[in-house]
Amino acid sequence: MIRKSVGLFALSLIVLATACKQESAADKITDADMKAIQEQNAIAGRIAKVELDKEVHDFGTIKEGEIVVTEFIVKNVGDSNLLIHDAKGSCGCTVPQPPKDPIKPGDSAPIKVSFDSKGKPGSQEKTVTLTTNTANGHEMFKIKANVTPAAK
Repeated sequence: MIRKSVGLFALSLIVLATACKQESAADKITDADMKAIQEQNAIAGRIAKVELDKEVHDFGTIKEGEIVVTEFIVKNVGDSNLLIHDAKGSCGCTVPQPPKDPIKPGDSAPIKVSFDSKGKPGSQEKTVTLTTNTANGHEMFKIKANVTPAAK
């Protein structure tokens, strides 16, 4: 049992070490890698857990064409490093910028999210999805805005 845990720990360190380098196409962590990390952590009884400072950010009323930015704070309340493999907005107008480095247990990191309101008049609600090594493999949060149409 100890030998297996040491082996899993060593493999996790190798994966984490390669994840911290500048990413090239060959260095990216794949979905299969994330699944393997989740399974290894579960076997070892360790798991990363996400706690967000907020689940929704409302920009309020903005003018069409404005680009607004907010920040979500992600805290790892688990007992294993949190890896954010990918971050995607529900449309191209919503762009998240997650941290590239693992978030250690107890640590926090910001995720900047920008929203481009060009061509988006009216009530808007967009979702950001993070692909992570947490138990369910993903985390979600939202942004909202009421976009007043540009004068014609």
